[in-house]
Amino acid sequence: MPISVTMPRLSDTMEAGTIVRWNVKEGDEVTSGQVVADIETDKATMEMPVFDDGRIARLLVPAGQSVKVGTQIAVIAEEGESLESASKGGGSAAPVAAKPVAATPSAPAASAASSHAASASRDEESVTVGGQRVRVSPVARRMAEEHGIPLGSLQGSGPGGRIIKRDVLTAMENTASRPSAPVVAAPAANAQSLAVPVAPASRPSGGLVIAGLESERVAVSGMRQTIARRLVESKTTIPHYQVSMKFDLDRLMAVREQLNTELASTGIKLSVNDFIVRGCALAMARHPYVNSSWAGDAIAMHKQVNVGVAVALDESKGGGLVVAVIRDADRKSLRAISAESKAMGEKARTRGLAPEDMADSTFTVSNLGMFGVEHFTAIINPPNSAILACGAAIKQPVVRNDELTVGYEMTATLSSDHRVIDGAMAARWLKELKGLLENPATLLV
Repeated sequence: MPISVTMPRLSDTMEAGTIVRWNVKEGDEVTSGQVVADIETDKATMEMPVFDDGRIARLLVPAGQSVKVGTQIAVIAEEGESLESASKGGGSAAPVAAKPVAATPSAPAASAASSHAASASRDEESVTVGGQRVRVSPVARRMAEEHGIPLGSLQGSGPGGRIIKRDVLTAMENTASRPSAPVVAAPAANAQSLAVPVAPASRPSGGLVIAGLESERVAVSGMRQTIARRLVESKTTIPHYQVSMKFDLDRLMAVREQLNTELASTGIKLSVNDFIVRGCALAMARHPYVNSSWAGDAIAMHKQVNVGVAVALDESKGGGLVVAVIRDADRKSLRAISAESKAMGEKARTRGLAPEDMADSTFTVSNLGMFGVEHFTAIINPPNSAILACGAAIKQPVVRNDELTVGYEMTATLSSDHRVIDGAMAARWLKELKGLLENPATLLV
């Protein structure tokens, strides 16, 4: 019996996913646990494995398309089953919540013209704009016609530059957010007559004109949309304020160098950030309001100290920022924190973090010191009540014991939710952290 593969829910807030790429093709053999696709969720690009052995009978959704969670995206033929019969069967689970975005009006399984959803791609070469052929999915073309969006103004983000549904949606949002000249849409019955509205002669095909500036349009990923939504929500609903403090890191840098020399044979290398995470966790355990969340008519005082560490992703993984969570950080040694931080960072940049890797943080550390940034402020990551922005540990002229010398200093800025953390609370917490970092022996026990 054919096996149905559906779009999985890879995060707690995921409603739809985009297939970034298929790692298999129809006819390929697959085994349980094999990663067959990379899926972009609202938080990250993650690997999707299959859980059965067999052969890929059909790939129902082309790369670059976004479909709802539960939508059937592939069919696997079991051992001994022919690809043709499995393809016609359509899978055993069949929990299709929605049709693939770029599917033709009739479901792919019922189409007499082709045996898989990729048949829509042959219909994507039929639109001519300005004397040039434009690849566009049927759904995107229909939406563009209905909303008067010229296809010539869009730059496709799908495979091979194909215009897909999200490109039209982004154009609609851009049009709604700024004044623009009237656009005359061509009759819906003749898609080939769609033309670019009157604009400067030098305007590039697929570009945008904002305030008279010609710009290249770059499609926004699902992760970037989530980042934008959450950060706007954070800045507009949480009363942020910032408190900064300088830290003398002379002793910490010396202890770190000594420990790394002794641990070199084991492959362990402690970073400054490992000391910061450990110090933050201990300070939070001693100042519980920094380890809490606003709950409307109450304050939720968390019993666990879970420190989130911000990780920047490569563009190949969709870019953006994810927060890897180190649970019970106040109970873990520097070595354990270092090992876990490195493993989570590597996983985030290569395979993608699982939902449980990013869940339940009670505080966040954002460190741009490795880029040479000396000072910055960070936006609180809800439902946290605070985030620490750490600059670089810089060797510079400093005053020690009323004498001018050279030493290491770092500036850190705590952004706090004023509904939970008063200014004096923030100052006391920073003072606690300062004592820990400036006396690093306290972090080793």
